[in-house]
Amino acid sequence: MSGEKKLLKFTAGVMAALAMNFAGVAFAQDAVGTSPWGPKDELGRMNLMTEESRASILSRVSGGKSYDLSVEYFIGMPGWHAAGDPRYQIWLTHSPRGNVVADPLGVGTDQNEHVSYTGTAVSMYSHTGTHIDALNHFGVDGDIYNHFSADKYLGDRGWKKTGAETIPVLIARGVLIDVAGAKGVDALDGNYKITRADLKDALKKQGTTLAEGDIILIRTGRMRDFEDYDAFMTDPPGMGLDAAKFLVEDNGAMVLGADNLSFEAFPSEVEGNYIPLHTYLLAQHGVPIMELVYLEDVAADGVYEFVFVGGSLKLRGADAAPMRPVAFPIN
Repeated sequence: MSGEKKLLKFTAGVMAALAMNFAGVAFAQDAVGTSPWGPKDELGRMNLMTEESRASILSRVSGGKSYDLSVEYFIGMPGWHAAGDPRYQIWLTHSPRGNVVADPLGVGTDQNEHVSYTGTAVSMYSHTGTHIDALNHFGVDGDIYNHFSADKYLGDRGWKKTGAETIPVLIARGVLIDVAGAKGVDALDGNYKITRADLKDALKKQGTTLAEGDIILIRTGRMRDFEDYDAFMTDPPGMGLDAAKFLVEDNGAMVLGADNLSFEAFPSEVEGNYIPLHTYLLAQHGVPIMELVYLEDVAADGVYEFVFVGGSLKLRGADAAPMRPVAFPIN
């Protein structure tokens, strides 16, 4: 079975689970979380980032090398196409020779031949490439984090609460947990579900400790197949629910991310919820999720702690946005 056919089968299960939920069959997990930062809060655990925390971590930048944690965007790149979401597309709106023929600005042949003007446009799903999921991406029974309801806050132009435009520039201590590296493999096996023990073992081998407010990035090794759609999308390894609880509840993570597209592994561990980690993190605990984070270079150099700096596009009302994160080694 091809990667796209398997993804189609997976997507059908997602849609069926969501349809059951909104028909009145409750998730096995509890309702959405209430923010400890008040009834108007739209940031969730991103409130852990303060002026003091930013200043503290930025003071530790060692200078010199930096690491780009973003993938490139290209036609044919992996995405949720089987769910009906659009593929990444790029096309010319203007080209040097085309301008000579069409003269779109009415400036005449001489100017069009002298000024070689090129313009492009792009179209894509908001969860394409390196991106961050906003807190409105998943909910329970029609509510999203902090009890904002779809009936009241979701309009034809997106969410009025927790849209991608509310996500601040993230500046925090970043931690890489290289699970594949700790196991001595290039990449985890298909559908491998990362456990709490896996994370503890990797942290011990790396000599890394966690702290409240960290941005924690998980390496599965799947990124090595990013240029091959079928290989990348077929049976991705990812996080298990108990592993996520270890990072959030036991260690105070602010944001989680990984190098795969689904973040979590399948099949689901929770009856009645096909995507339990997204519900647990986004809807219940206010923890944004980053996906398709490029971690190969930092892993190769053994850089497990760094200053994470990342800004996402301020797409008003959207449930995700592309971002360009960068890692700076620290003293």
